[in-house]
Amino acid sequence: MKIQPLAFDSLGVRSVATFVETNDVKVLIDPGAALGPQRFRLPPHPRELQRLEELSQVIREYAALSDVLILTHYHYDHYFPDEPELFRDKIALVKHPEEKINKSQWKRSHEFLPMIEPIVKRLEFADNRKFRFGKTKIKISQPLWHGPEGTKLGWVIIVSIDDGEEKFLHGSDAQGPSVDETTEWIIKENPDVAVIDGCATLFIGWRSGKWVLESSNENDIKILTQTKVKTFILDHHLVRDLHYKNKILPVLEKGNELNKKVITAAEFLNKKPEFLEAWRKKLYEEKEAI
Repeated sequence: MKIQPLAFDSLGVRSVATFVETNDVKVLIDPGAALGPQRFRLPPHPRELQRLEELSQVIREYAALSDVLILTHYHYDHYFPDEPELFRDKIALVKHPEEKINKSQWKRSHEFLPMIEPIVKRLEFADNRKFRFGKTKIKISQPLWHGPEGTKLGWVIIVSIDDGEEKFLHGSDAQGPSVDETTEWIIKENPDVAVIDGCATLFIGWRSGKWVLESSNENDIKILTQTKVKTFILDHHLVRDLHYKNKILPVLEKGNELNKKVITAAEFLNKKPEFLEAWRKKLYEEKEAI
């Protein structure tokens, strides 16, 4: 199995776009990317805009190669709302537009899905379903919370891909996970490699309580100890906080103890992380200094 992170926060944009290739099928999960509109009361820096352009093109190129495109939910960093053509002649496995969906995502799904339905090879509402391509099995979770239980952000679906030799799990925007139901689903899948959207630590004490981070750390440790996972990629919301390592120290220590990699998507690719959004203020200051 080939696992290729295409665009992630540790690569400079908001995204979890991931390409997975087995002997049977080529899959692209969440073919989209975006930038935070405001950070430190500043708009995206030109360096961020350039990176978004670069990685968006990478996503387009891999979408063209793919047989299956999976859309875990309808936030704009997970798909390009103005580029339905990416789905032409593809099998589209998408989050159900009517069930377990909040108002804004309901609206977005009803705008986007009618654009792709006439051009896709097949459109499937994927929630809580299984699909098979040769020996490769794709399993989709039931709708799970986009963050802490009860969040207004709604629900997402998680993707598990098993080619018979290795199992990969893509955790979408579960944020943490801080919810036991999500943790239990991941543990039951027992992946070898997992992409997990880490806790949105910047919201702690503002939009959410300290218990969210505590639950997230506890659940990540459960996943590390109760599954065979050997590579645990923590990224997305988590790394928008430059101090994220201090806040997930128990998880990093447990990974080290178990000789399991707890890394960013950039590090998985043997690249140095570039947290451009978190660096935004510094990037503008450097420009002014020049």
